[in-house]
Amino acid sequence: MADDNMSKIGQYLGLAMLLPISTAVGYGIGYGLDHLFHTHFLAIVFLVIGIVAGFVRLIRELQHDTDSDGR
Repeated sequence: MADDNMSKIGQYLGLAMLLPISTAVGYGIGYGLDHLFHTHFLAIVFLVIGIVAGFVRLIRELQHDTDSDGR
């Protein structure tokens, strides 16, 4: 039982870090492309893509967790 609780704690800590990390990675990619192509809008575009990707993954993980609990 204790191993199951530790597994759940690890899973939810990963979910807590998912959104900030995906946002930072999206912005970082956009920032790098802005410098590469001498533009000023790609950072915002990839920031939004990173946020959306984080939310999609978060929702999928929560749906999977809810389905596996039988609720």
